[in-house]
Amino acid sequence: MRNAFASEVTALADKDERLVLLMGDIGNKLFDNFKKKHPERLFNCGVAEANMTGVAAGLALAGLRPITYTIAPFNTTRCLEQIRVDVCYHALPVVIVGVGGGLSYANLGGTHQSCEDIAFLRMLPGMTVVCPGDAVELRCALRAAVAHDGPVYLRIGKKGEPVVHKSEPDFKLGRALVVRPGKDVALLSTGNMLPEAVGAAERLAAAGVSAEVVSFHTVKPLDEAYLAQAFARFTRVATVEEHSVSGGLGGAVAEWLADHSAKARLIRIGTPDAFLHEAGEQEDARRRFGLTAEAIALRLVEK
Repeated sequence: MRNAFASEVTALADKDERLVLLMGDIGNKLFDNFKKKHPERLFNCGVAEANMTGVAAGLALAGLRPITYTIAPFNTTRCLEQIRVDVCYHALPVVIVGVGGGLSYANLGGTHQSCEDIAFLRMLPGMTVVCPGDAVELRCALRAAVAHDGPVYLRIGKKGEPVVHKSEPDFKLGRALVVRPGKDVALLSTGNMLPEAVGAAERLAAAGVSAEVVSFHTVKPLDEAYLAQAFARFTRVATVEEHSVSGGLGGAVAEWLADHSAKARLIRIGTPDAFLHEAGEQEDARRRFGLTAEAIALRLVEK
């Protein structure tokens, strides 16, 4: 997803002179083309994410369209107060990009893992939270985020994620995308768990269960229209995310469900309320937490 982001943000900067990219001491080579074409609009703010957020707020107040970019926990948890007070309080059009959300940096330990960021950011008034499922959705999401008149948190993967969409979908903030229609159960995926959700649906099909796969790329605001019909159509609706089951997509859907009657049962699939203390790559961390296609399909069969 990083390469897709670098390519798309450069293309957007070619068309919009207001676009300014700020990075937190990461992505120097990644943004070489941006730097070559727009050197006056690329700033390396160093390992000072709180200051970077404040600078972005000031640029937005001056009429520019700033984007901040660094590893997800450093661009959210480390500067949460600045996001809340400098950006959200003033409803500024700042796009906060968290790269490597979830367990993408599992091998670097708890400092680099980010399984709480969706919960933190979606609690902030006026914040839109977007987690594209693949590189195709990322390009659409970035364009929509830059055009949005308010703060956006764009949570993206790292690199090498499988591409699910064969062509660009009709992407709109707050409207879920049905990737694979089904009739028995629904898998609502957010972020880079989308390929695993598709894989789970394929395994369920082999077991005689028809699963609908939906990309809930926007966690806030939720697509309430889809939720209403999904909980009326299916017997089981599962949320799938590389994020804690507390406060992420599963938490948001559970909050919605508390205010609505429903036929279906909600199953939340994500990381537990615990830190990962073992070392390993993202694939290993997903196996430990039951976030593989096989484990997801088994949860749906068991329930």
